[in-house]
Amino acid sequence: MKKEYPRPSLTADIVIISSGKVLLIQRGREPYKGCWALPGGFAEPGETIEQTAQREAYEETGLKDLELEELGLFSKPGRDPRGWVVSDAFLARADNAKQRPEAGDDADQAIWFDIEDIGNKVLLKRPKALIVISYERQGRLFKTKYESEQHLAFDHDQILLRALNR
Repeated sequence: MKKEYPRPSLTADIVIISSGKVLLIQRGREPYKGCWALPGGFAEPGETIEQTAQREAYEETGLKDLELEELGLFSKPGRDPRGWVVSDAFLARADNAKQRPEAGDDADQAIWFDIEDIGNKVLLKRPKALIVISYERQGRLFKTKYESEQHLAFDHDQILLRALNR
């Protein structure tokens, strides 16, 4: 007798970095509509997770042919309010002088934020936006606290911090 197991949804999230900046999107849909996030989204049948990452990066930012480095899986229960969602996260380095981001799909904006890492605090800055994340490393994960009104969607602070601590 074959036993049925519940199945999670699979997503890819991408930390795109260039010259001391990280590319964030402003979400155009719920959950977290209007909040800043990493580009990413759900895998489609028939594609590898790397293909998902490339497709989502292109659909949401207009950047393509990124060189991807896997950061690992993020699977904490409750990380996504839509249900059981596991993300495979990637780091990509881009040349922001060659490719300009252009928001698309479910992203209202795609904008480069300056990154400032000072001790156990990361500042993501651009005109009219500031995200301040204080953190303490706890194994592969981080205990985080936002010191700003704005924050990143989902557990994208965890993914960003893993990329920056690489």
